[in-house]
Amino acid sequence: MELSVYNIKGEDTGKKITLPEEVFSIEPNEHAVYLSVKQYLANQRQGSHKSKERAEIAGSTRKIKRQKGTGTARAGSLKSPIFRSGGRVFGPRPRDYSFKLNKKVKSIARKSVLSAKATEAAIKVIEDFNLEAPQTKAYLSVLNSLSVSDKKSLLVMNQPNKNIYLSSRNIPKAKVTSLSTLNTYEIINADCLILSEGTIEEFKKLA
Repeated sequence: MELSVYNIKGEDTGKKITLPEEVFSIEPNEHAVYLSVKQYLANQRQGSHKSKERAEIAGSTRKIKRQKGTGTARAGSLKSPIFRSGGRVFGPRPRDYSFKLNKKVKSIARKSVLSAKATEAAIKVIEDFNLEAPQTKAYLSVLNSLSVSDKKSLLVMNQPNKNIYLSSRNIPKAKVTSLSTLNTYEIINADCLILSEGTIEEFKKLA
């Protein structure tokens, strides 16, 4: 697939760039995408949830009423789960939700969503650029020039760029990442994928 290269003013530079077919033209593997997204979301969970069970509740252990003759069920402790403020039965405990996933599966998932974006014509290529200082207005101007300011956009750069990252951080629908940290979930979550020109050759290494 061949795409035009734009500058930060949204003008067509006249240059054409070909996306590697082995990354942007494969048959999507939906199950691999599902596993990759599931792993990403699971890894975001803190797993710090905890509720108190009856052994952890503070309260008297005195028998609250006589065993027989009350007309109601026997009860031996206020900590019983059937009473209000009693202990929780099988409540959540701290745990680690993360799980491992093979590198090949993650690679297939990433290439699958990249191919899907290419099919949807949701990819733009922009010349490599830099900002002299972090400035939200400057980066927003770039997005306006590319007509993607009203969409969820993901700018993928060859190397991390602090100024561009800080400039985008205050824009709700904009995100900036580098190729080394690009993941399946971020690609799916974006309406438009903006690739810096220097990343195209690096994408071939993902094959």
